[in-house]
Amino acid sequence: MHALVTGGSSGIGAATALAYARAGARVTITYNSGADRAAEVVKRIEREGGEAAAVHLDLEDHATVAPAVSAAGPVDALVANAVRWGTVMPGGMAFEDVPASEWSAALHANVVGNALLIQAVLPQMRRGKFGRIVLVSSGAAEEGQPGPGPYGTAKMALHGMARALAWEAGRDGILVNVAVAGLTITGAQRPIPQRLLDEIASRTPTRRLSTADDMAALIVFLGSADNRNLTGEIIRDGSNAGRSAHTG
Repeated sequence: MHALVTGGSSGIGAATALAYARAGARVTITYNSGADRAAEVVKRIEREGGEAAAVHLDLEDHATVAPAVSAAGPVDALVANAVRWGTVMPGGMAFEDVPASEWSAALHANVVGNALLIQAVLPQMRRGKFGRIVLVSSGAAEEGQPGPGPYGTAKMALHGMARALAWEAGRDGILVNVAVAGLTITGAQRPIPQRLLDEIASRTPTRRLSTADDMAALIVFLGSADNRNLTGEIIRDGSNAGRSAHTG
């Protein structure tokens, strides 16, 4: 199997790339500005005996999509993890003050960019009668939080995209699902006071927050042949039972 993991230079993306490699898959990761971090992920996979490569992809620059997919080669599993975070932080700006340019940029990258990415891998998946597509979303899209409306709106759009595509592509052996990350502990996140982390964890069934490796395990299952017939589903990790935010 060949897995293409976008945004694979850190956080959930890097953990997913490593998990795929450990499961025996060949992995290609994409990066935007994190070329050095992507190279380190590739080296780590290779040190563990796996096969990996890194290619450049910028969801805001749609002209980079086709070359990235072409450089990666035929893809069996696509993990759409890369994201444009935007400049509107939680609580940082009133809804009516968010400029139109921020809305356009969020949808241009996170919705249209991912749609073009899927379009680029679908033809060869259809020919092979096999494919797995996992779109990575955020609990912030479902629960909401003051401030980052464009980000949450764009992430929620992926849910509709997955459900529409599941119906269309299922007849060709292509399964499409959404993995929704809650507050995920990764090395890439902004510092969060331990008191707040403990309070959020206390409102989850397991009384703990997910790690990047936890999310990677979910993504790799959904994006593998072990997933036999699960499609069009929105799968939430345990951190979403509390107040969620994807900080990968």
